[in-house]
Amino acid sequence: MNGTSATVGQRQQRTDMRTRDLVNQAVASIPTLGLQRAAEFLASMNVPAEIAVRTLVYPHRRRIA
Repeated sequence: MNGTSATVGQRQQRTDMRTRDLVNQAVASIPTLGLQRAAEFLASMNVPAEIAVRTLVYPHRRRIA
């Protein structure tokens, strides 16, 4: 493993505030637009699929701040 990888139970500090804001918008839109539209929004904004899936499908794995 390289020095930048997070170990289990650790989280790396977020540095991309744009992606954070886009993910927050998508998550907030789920009740009204649905999961599919939220995912399409993130894809159209070039949010990496790994992040989109983690945040939309596994909300308990989202970062708090």
